[in-house]
Amino acid sequence: MSENQYHQVLADLGEPVKELRSHIPEVWRGFAELHRAALADGAVPGAMKELVAVAIAVARECDGCIASHTRGAVRKGATPEQMAEVLGVTVLMLGGPGTVYGPRAWQSFMEFYGVMHPETAS
Repeated sequence: MSENQYHQVLADLGEPVKELRSHIPEVWRGFAELHRAALADGAVPGAMKELVAVAIAVARECDGCIASHTRGAVRKGATPEQMAEVLGVTVLMLGGPGTVYGPRAWQSFMEFYGVMHPETAS
């Protein structure tokens, strides 16, 4: 696994997303608005909502979703300790698949965390 694997996952999706979006712009705009509204701060902070999205991405075994929502969690201020605890619950609820995709989510989170917090990332 490369050091910037999850950055690359998002980069690899860039052109196909752009192409599909050009064919269904209204659908994409609607999804983008739903995304923004669902993950906005409210009674539950946006960072926690991103962590929930990571847990669901792990359950769905979606590397693109894992990359997108771990990046979002880092951007919204989630900590490694919070990510680890959420992944612990994910492993509890998923069993074996959680022990495969949970570490992928951890790796992705730490990759993005290390970029934003180079002084504290290990």
